[in-house]
Amino acid sequence: VQLQAYGGGLVQAGMSLRLSCAASGLHFSAYTMAWFRRIPGKDREFVAAISRGGLNTHYADSVKGRLTISRDNAKNTGYLQMNDLKPEDTALYYCAADPRGPTAVSGSPHIRYWGQGTLVTVSS
Repeated sequence: VQLQAYGGGLVQAGMSLRLSCAASGLHFSAYTMAWFRRIPGKDREFVAAISRGGLNTHYADSVKGRLTISRDNAKNTGYLQMNDLKPEDTALYYCAADPRGPTAVSGSPHIRYWGQGTLVTVSS
């Protein structure tokens, strides 16, 4: 199983980025897809999750209204649209896949599959 995250970069505060996560080696539509992040000096934290069919989403309070998770099961790819970025969004962003629903995924450190991270740096 591979989850390849990409799309990170250096942007100024207020700008946007879209992260992508390309999945292979698994039946992508059978898994909730999620994004987590590790802010420098802090533990990894949940960002957003989307259900298998894309109908249900769940977000961390800190990103609601600015970040939007989506997926395209035909392309085996998930996305995280990041708008109005803030310096505190600077982190290594990881995509993940798990058979449980979005709410369960948000509260659990035990995730079935992890991808490698993509770095997002937001300058003030």
